[in-house]
Amino acid sequence: MDQSQYIFLIYSLFFLGTTAFSLLTNSILLRFTRTMGTKNQRGAKAIRWSSESKPAIGGITFFMVFLISFVCYSIFFFPEEVFKNTQLLGLLLTALLAFLMGLADDAYNTRPLLKFAVQVSCGIILILTGTHIELFEWAYLNYALTIFWTIGMMNSINMLDNMDAITSVVSIFILLSTLLTIYVMGELGTAEFMIVLGVVASLTGFLFFNWNPSKMYMGDTGSQFLGLFLAFIGIRYCWNAPSLSGELLVSRQISITLLVYLLPIIDTTIVVINRIRRGQSPFVGGRDHTTHVLSYQGLSDSQVAMTFGGIGALSLLTTIFFQKYVETWTWWHAGGVLAYFVLLLSVMFYLAKINKANYIN
Repeated sequence: MDQSQYIFLIYSLFFLGTTAFSLLTNSILLRFTRTMGTKNQRGAKAIRWSSESKPAIGGITFFMVFLISFVCYSIFFFPEEVFKNTQLLGLLLTALLAFLMGLADDAYNTRPLLKFAVQVSCGIILILTGTHIELFEWAYLNYALTIFWTIGMMNSINMLDNMDAITSVVSIFILLSTLLTIYVMGELGTAEFMIVLGVVASLTGFLFFNWNPSKMYMGDTGSQFLGLFLAFIGIRYCWNAPSLSGELLVSRQISITLLVYLLPIIDTTIVVINRIRRGQSPFVGGRDHTTHVLSYQGLSDSQVAMTFGGIGALSLLTTIFFQKYVETWTWWHAGGVLAYFVLLLSVMFYLAKINKANYIN
């Protein structure tokens, strides 16, 4: 068996095993922790599309599989790459912080200021351990953007978790884009590939319980962890992708990031702008997300999830095309991505506007 066959076999068994682990663990948690982290309408903070109370425990398996991924890579590949890699150690530490913060929020409904402080701390730790966006010539601007990106992604994924299966589907396509990017770069033997594959497996297993009608939610435990993880992956493989070089590098970095993270960015942008215009806090729950306006248009919850999946798949294919086949980046490429982004943003803004009566009391 040559090395490529060995890697394929290991990854195949690992994905199947961790998906099965996610299915089994979630079913056990669902059976024995019916009231643990139950989510319902706990005041304004937790307004969800469904008013039915369900356990918010799915995020526990995300973090468990994340840790298992580190262990498996150390066993089957190169343990020194994990324990001597400060960026991966930074990911491990910040993921733990995000997970614990989410767990505390699910259990005790913590103060927003504490959550914000933890998110800022995660951004700072990533910077101190060598993970930061490299966009500007001035380091402090890069550091500020890294912290903003980390906070933004952790809140964006949390806000997107407002309807069955949405966050799971969106996150899976973002991570699939990352896996294919790593594959195109020929870096299958890296720890990041196995870790991302593990998180995809955990989401796949969770999706069985989260598809409409769902049996459980991921809770802040899951959304805070996922937000941090997606922020880290975005820095490594979108903002700072090793394959990105040549002229117009900044426009290419921004374009690739916009494509991969299209849905979270659009949803958060629309919600924040509309709520500020109404004099409301962007961080209070509501039924004015892009998912909700699609539902007001007559789509079922499952159809909304499939629509988001279709947009995610289109973004994935476009991203891989750019990464693999576009060697010379031009303003035409950047303009095309921007036009796609503005078109989708405008459509969602319009739908939010015409359905305003459905979500404003």
